[in-house]
Amino acid sequence: MSCPGSFYVSRAALRLSKTFRINFQRIEGYPVDLYYLMDLSYSMEDDLRSIKSLGNQLFEALQGITKKGRIGFGSFVDKTVLPFTNTNPEKLKKPCAEKEQFCQPAFGYRHVLSMTADKATFQKEVNKQNISGNLDSPEGTLDAIMQAAVCGDRIGWRNSSTRIIVLTTDDGFHMAGDGKLAGILEPNDEKCYLENKIYSKSSEMDYPSVGQVATQLENNNIQPIFAVTKNMEGVYRKLSEMIPKSEVGVLSEDSRNVVELIKAAYNRLSSKVTVTHDSLPDNVKVTYTPKCPNGGGSGGDTGVCDNVGVGMMVSFDVTVTAKECLDRNISFTIGPLGIKDKLKVSVSTRCECECDDPQTDAHPYCNRQGKVNCGMCSCKDTFVGQKCECSIKGKDVSSLKAACQKDNGTECEGRGDCVCGVCQCHAIPGGLAYYGTHCECENESCEKYKNQLCGGNGKCICKNCVCDPEYEGPACQCKKSDEQCRSDQSVCNGRGTCQCNQCKCIEGYQRPFCKFCPACQTPCITKGKCIECLGFQTGPFSKNCSEACKSIHKFEMVDTLPPGKPCDVRDVENCRVFFTTFQLVGEDNYTCPELPNIYGIIGGSIAGVALIGLLILLLIKGIIYMNDLKEFRRFENEKKKAKWTDGANPLFQNATTTVANPTFTGE
Repeated sequence: MSCPGSFYVSRAALRLSKTFRINFQRIEGYPVDLYYLMDLSYSMEDDLRSIKSLGNQLFEALQGITKKGRIGFGSFVDKTVLPFTNTNPEKLKKPCAEKEQFCQPAFGYRHVLSMTADKATFQKEVNKQNISGNLDSPEGTLDAIMQAAVCGDRIGWRNSSTRIIVLTTDDGFHMAGDGKLAGILEPNDEKCYLENKIYSKSSEMDYPSVGQVATQLENNNIQPIFAVTKNMEGVYRKLSEMIPKSEVGVLSEDSRNVVELIKAAYNRLSSKVTVTHDSLPDNVKVTYTPKCPNGGGSGGDTGVCDNVGVGMMVSFDVTVTAKECLDRNISFTIGPLGIKDKLKVSVSTRCECECDDPQTDAHPYCNRQGKVNCGMCSCKDTFVGQKCECSIKGKDVSSLKAACQKDNGTECEGRGDCVCGVCQCHAIPGGLAYYGTHCECENESCEKYKNQLCGGNGKCICKNCVCDPEYEGPACQCKKSDEQCRSDQSVCNGRGTCQCNQCKCIEGYQRPFCKFCPACQTPCITKGKCIECLGFQTGPFSKNCSEACKSIHKFEMVDTLPPGKPCDVRDVENCRVFFTTFQLVGEDNYTCPELPNIYGIIGGSIAGVALIGLLILLLIKGIIYMNDLKEFRRFENEKKKAKWTDGANPLFQNATTTVANPTFTGE
């Protein structure tokens, strides 16, 4: 079906719309292909038993919808790799509990039965099905939907039929990216890989994304019905919002209500007509205005009518807008979702004017510097402008345009026209206008506070708030005050600014008062050389000490450092130097109790030790002298008290002297 249209668009009005009407009538007995896609994980055991017993009712319900109904069957569990399925060989053969007698080997997706109108064949194939199992809760649902959508010839979808997938499950689903858990990195390519009715790439290809599934369902005109348990209703309603023409129904615990659920969901799908189109170029727009028999409906990028009964006619006014002249003819299709029949629309534009122009080459409208061509001036070589009002006088057009560009950007910031190298700014809705050399300014986009430009406490000038004297802040939302920024009579300790009564500290310093800087280098590292220079006139700064160390405002020599851990550095002679610093207001502003004279301390210490030793020796000598003096005096006292007699000592004998001549012989 074709509906070509030709759009004749003048250069002065590059926005022309064309509206036409399409009609849609819902007929009775339209062919229906229903594919029953069932989760056969172990938790669905009772649901499988119900489906086996409800096979005839399901088929009869389909026949009640249309006499041209057919039904197929497929099943799924999950990828047969860790961590989704136990890969122990025994568990792959029988992934169910030990007590379960009827359990089929683990699998991803299996196409069981192609579309058939034979009730007995459907019942027979369903009765053959057994439960299977996997490890984690989410299933390979999207894998199964993707294969059922793209393997049309294997499934048996008819060209002219309403295509429905009924998905029954009691759990969530894996999606794109989950395959990485099993080391599967190859993305899903949205192609059919059924071999012997099994999805052969299940363990080699990642799960598809929700967007991929939605695209393939729409491309293949398939409408899904998600029949899920109550605990999964919220999950699948969110999924349904991302897939056009889909419905969600809540299963009972054993799925016995599935027949009624399918009938109700089908009625909702078939009574809702949604018209849309395929992709368009950026310069063409299509909008819909529904004419629903019961009123209501919604339009815009898609047209929707609800509660459309059998035999009812619905109409949609389709408006196609060409925003600019097209380089070539384009085509696109329009049609209701879920229906294969489409309307092809061809669009072309003709932008060449056929005008009865005056023949003069110096028309007054063009300031006599050009001629009129279809309402527009065609200027002489040395003139430019809409009315040839600008004489370039040796300049080229590119240099004039460059004068209208800010930082080599768009001419006049896209907010004005470049006329003879000067921007003429456009007006803004509401009576204002852009302004500035390059139309870069306007007074409506400043920050707001309490829904007022600049908080009502200033003026918006060129996109920036200029606050009243007593206010500050990007939206003039703060009264000027530094009360909460003051510490020790200084504002933010001189290491930041007070904005909105809060300190905005220099990088590294912390709120609330910018007092501490955990990440900054300690003064022990940065001021050591200055201390050496100021204290001993040595070190690398000795020649320009006052200039290099001007951040130290006060320097004091002390004998004892204040309490606290001092800095300990080595000077050029490898001597240890101890000092402390106090940071004043400001970022690099210190006062230092000067380090003591190390040599004086050492000399004084030695002299002190010698003096103390001498005093100790004198003290000992004095103690010994006093003790001896005391003993002597006691001896003298005892001597005076002694009583001596003059009698002879009876024991005393006088001495006898004998002299012998060694030469005497006795003769």
